[in-house]
Amino acid sequence: MWYDGWGWGGWFVMAIFMVLFWVLVIAGVVVLVRFLMCGHPGHQGSPAPSSGEPGWGGRRAEDLFAERFARGEIDEDEYKRRLTLLREHR
Repeated sequence: MWYDGWGWGGWFVMAIFMVLFWVLVIAGVVVLVRFLMCGHPGHQGSPAPSSGEPGWGGRRAEDLFAERFARGEIDEDEYKRRLTLLREHR
């Protein structure tokens, strides 16, 4: 048999390699699932809907302002001021 000369050291080395193998397999599965769920590796959370225009995350700045206004993060005056400022700089 090929392992007769290794003794206990051979079994120890094989056990370490088996653990490393399974760690790599599990890590690969986790990375694959995250990639498939999020669209790309560096993305956090769910993918944002795209408006088809280039820019931050494919979403228009006006849409972001509207969402923040709807959530109550900014008031009406702030919303109108930012929208006006944005439209002036196009």
